[in-house]
Amino acid sequence: MNIKPLADRVVIKMLESEETTKSGIVLPGTAKEKPQVAEVVAVGPGGVVDGQQVVMEVAVGDKVLISKYAGTEVKVDDQEYTILEQKNILAKVE
Repeated sequence: MNIKPLADRVVIKMLESEETTKSGIVLPGTAKEKPQVAEVVAVGPGGVVDGQQVVMEVAVGDKVLISKYAGTEVKVDDQEYTILEQKNILAKVE
């Protein structure tokens, strides 16, 4: 099944965060924070949203930094994705 976002929505897949600190301490699953870096897997067409013209600035394959508690998590074909508005993307990561 494919997910095709509408308007200014973006579908992302969270990238795994490191499980070891810089000093070499391994973190258990409960101590890890939710990752904020993700890969864009689908982008809506943009257009007029709430009376404002929205131009999509991200593309499929971009790595992005998102707001900590942004979006709605969904599970499709045993894969977890997050759908959020483009305004919740803080930056592209290179």
